[in-house]
Amino acid sequence: MWYKRAVTETAQGSTSRPQLVRAIGRWSLTALTINSVIGSGVFGLPSTLAGLMGRASPLAVLFAGACMAVIMACFAEVASYFSEAGGPYLYARIAFGRLMGIQTGWMLWLAQAAAPAANANLFVIYLAEFWPQARNPAPRFLVLTALVGLLAVVNVRGVRAGTQVSNLFTAAKLLPLSVVILVGIIAIIKGHATPSLSPTAFHANELMKAMLLGVFAYGGFETALTPMGEAKNPRRDTVFALFATLVSCALIYALIQWVVVELLPNAARSDRPLADVARLMMGHNGAALVTIGALVSFYGYLSAKILATPRVTFALAESGDFPKAFAAVHSRFHTPYISILIFAALVWLFSLGGSFAWNLTLSAVARLFYYGVGCAALPMLRQKRPGGALFHLPGGRVFAILGVTICVVLLTRVDLTQSVILIATIGVALLNWVWVTRGRAR
Repeated sequence: MWYKRAVTETAQGSTSRPQLVRAIGRWSLTALTINSVIGSGVFGLPSTLAGLMGRASPLAVLFAGACMAVIMACFAEVASYFSEAGGPYLYARIAFGRLMGIQTGWMLWLAQAAAPAANANLFVIYLAEFWPQARNPAPRFLVLTALVGLLAVVNVRGVRAGTQVSNLFTAAKLLPLSVVILVGIIAIIKGHATPSLSPTAFHANELMKAMLLGVFAYGGFETALTPMGEAKNPRRDTVFALFATLVSCALIYALIQWVVVELLPNAARSDRPLADVARLMMGHNGAALVTIGALVSFYGYLSAKILATPRVTFALAESGDFPKAFAAVHSRFHTPYISILIFAALVWLFSLGGSFAWNLTLSAVARLFYYGVGCAALPMLRQKRPGGALFHLPGGRVFAILGVTICVVLLTRVDLTQSVILIATIGVALLNWVWVTRGRAR
């Protein structure tokens, strides 16, 4: 096994090189998973979905959740084979070999850098509600640097500190969402609904577009699967965390979408649909509350990514697929500090150089690649490691085929420019594989 659990001491009292510490329990892992999924999507996508599918959009949200349930169910079984760091990269490497593992690792790194960068972009946009100058070049630079830099420092200092921050943000982001849902349901029951959208204003093409957006809205759960080397009981707890997250997010998303399309007369044209619902029901104070909740949500999402994603490059380096520096563990804090700092720098660069829409789309496209690979890994791992899974998915092979099909179909909706970025990443990963192969040959 190319991974060790913690710092070990010999009988003579000497100490080996620093190793990671298992400090993430079941509920912290569940909070991390929810925090990794609920980000900017719930605050921005309701209006887009309303424009695509009208009053039927809540059903589209549930349908997207059902599609993602297929993928998450496959990942639940696959994850229960492992207790090491790496997530989808590790699954692909064991199931299909080094080349596919490296390809998946690069796609995972790309998707998980673009997603928090999109949230950082949106953080600045929402901050302008209270500080209009925030969108100017100099303040924007300072805000983005402070956002990413603070979380990098927190996570370098220890996984417990990073986990506590993630737990705090998870609780804080769910509060304003719950308020909007509760107030909205009460308003609908009292007869204040003023829908202006048709219940059937969509076609198959719009449904496909909504499903692609659903990949971003429900995606991100894989981030929580990467730091399994620091989870207390990863093979058991990941299954619980995935299904708890799926149920929680599907319920929140569907209710939010329902409230938005029932209460907002201009739901399809709103830039800040949840804030507009709160303003309609509770005045400016309600809108301010939701705006603050959005800022907390964006930053919480960012905290989850900086906690978990660096464990991907740590796992790559541990297995010899990345430079060894990425596997360095801090002697005092027992964290993969090089991987953390480099990933934070990458997120910072993406957030400075890209827009919210660009980063969001890039993340969704890259996710489809490794979601398909993760589903395909299920039958392969059953062959290679029979009886090795702690969780056995009933009808797993059927779920795997269905999951791969969903990903392939959604990839047909990708624009040419996004395909170019995807192909370029595949090319870089291929060069990485050639470098590793030649190094081992020497």
